[in-house]
Amino acid sequence: MVSNSMNLESCRGSLKLAEEHGGLVFAALGIHPWNVNDFGPAELEQTVDFILEKGADRKRVVAIGEVGLDPQYAKRKQQRELQVKVFREMLRLAEKLALPIIVHSRWSAQKIIDALPSYRLNGVLWHWFSSPADVLPRIVDRGDYVSEGPPAVFSPRIQDVVKLLPLQNLLTETDGPVRFYGPFKDRFTTPAFIPEVVRAIAEIKNVSEGDVADQVMSNYSRLFGIKF
Repeated sequence: MVSNSMNLESCRGSLKLAEEHGGLVFAALGIHPWNVNDFGPAELEQTVDFILEKGADRKRVVAIGEVGLDPQYAKRKQQRELQVKVFREMLRLAEKLALPIIVHSRWSAQKIIDALPSYRLNGVLWHWFSSPADVLPRIVDRGDYVSEGPPAVFSPRIQDVVKLLPLQNLLTETDGPVRFYGPFKDRFTTPAFIPEVVRAIAEIKNVSEGDVADQVMSNYSRLFGIKF
């Protein structure tokens, strides 16, 4: 599993999980666009320094994430500019450390995919991609990956994304601690949901659960450089 981070505090937490569960949990370090507005004056610099210091630890750190853009949390021009500044800094870190990135792209996928060619990135994972569908061919052509989680069980929009994506570009996730609807309503989100996600993908793709699981593990190994 890969534990995403959202700010300096959760970067430390993800590293701690990776240390406590070596070989099972790995860390992605980064600043989520939701957290940008809550920055203290020096937090960006402190977080960048922390990631530079810890990012070379390939036994624990496998990606920069979760990073990206989200206009819902950037209503004012100053907030949008800060989000872009932080995202560019995260992209530069991924380039410098030769790590893949895990991208949050809600309502910003077009802007992000236009920006990616400016950086030499060691892989891109589009977290919980939902729209627009016309970006998906570009994602596949780039060799990027998309992760889908519990909504694949009950959301027609996410099921449509799964239909359009080749299995070779697909990963699974939970996005915990976010909680979901459908059969997951009122249930605390845990990695134990993953078999249900795999089962849903297998039904959508009309293949066996074993084939989905094997391909997801192969994709995971290839993207994050983790050998089994």
